[in-house]
Amino acid sequence: MNIQIHSLKFDADKKLIDFVHQKIGKLHQVSDTIVSAEVYLRLDKDQDRENKITEIKLEYPGGPLFARKQSKTFEEATDAVVDALRRQITKQKQKKK
Repeated sequence: MNIQIHSLKFDADKKLIDFVHQKIGKLHQVSDTIVSAEVYLRLDKDQDRENKITEIKLEYPGGPLFARKQSKTFEEATDAVVDALRRQITKQKQKKK
């Protein structure tokens, strides 16, 4: 699976990039037909609250899947996005049956 990570308005450190790769790798356990993943890590303008945004677009045989979550940390946002995508993949699999 091809994974591209884009960090906008900041430079992502290796620890964060490795974390994102690990979480997306777990999606591969749910479905091994995922072609690629495009990840956008953004900083929102509001510095006080939940200003970390993670967006993931998966190229999937049933059509592209997309999820976007905002949280206090990129790790929390990434966890939430991966959970949302896991549910979408499960729904796609159930539709095929």
